[in-house]
Amino acid sequence: MHKSLLFCLLIAANTASAHVSEHLDYTYYTATADANSSLRETLNKATPIREDNRSFHGYTKWNVKWHYRWFEQANGRCKITTVTTEVTGNITLPELVGATAEQTAAFDNYVSALRVHELGHYAIGRETATVIDNGILALPQMSSCKKLEATANALGYQTLDDYKAREKQYDASTNHGETQGASLDR
Repeated sequence: MHKSLLFCLLIAANTASAHVSEHLDYTYYTATADANSSLRETLNKATPIREDNRSFHGYTKWNVKWHYRWFEQANGRCKITTVTTEVTGNITLPELVGATAEQTAAFDNYVSALRVHELGHYAIGRETATVIDNGILALPQMSSCKKLEATANALGYQTLDDYKAREKQYDASTNHGETQGASLDR
């Protein structure tokens, strides 16, 4: 092999890169105001979000996927060369129709705080993606690509588990956004 080609291959094998991409969408459901019902009752009736027999007015779902490439040396040793990690999310929030000016003002304050809370969930997803991306990229060279692949995926799945637990703690510490202002009077 020509020396300059060998040199370029060695440089390529030792230069690792990582990239996290993200995409966030919003979905809205309609809540129709009723003069005989509180805003809480109106949103509880309209929300499609139910978990453990509880109604929630907002919800964030995020997903992290990772892909990587490696360089295998002639002796079988293997090193990560590129990592691409993607976080996608969807935040579901209410829209209020048919409301009085007073109801609209209360709703706007509430949904603004609810959006902040839900963006906190998405931030946890973004952090998860960054930790996975950086963790896989930092893996040391290993004795085989099979071992490297198993280690990279184990790191990814363990990180997902850790951050899902962190997300539950986020809800517990904010009482599902109440401490952030996402609260309605009965």
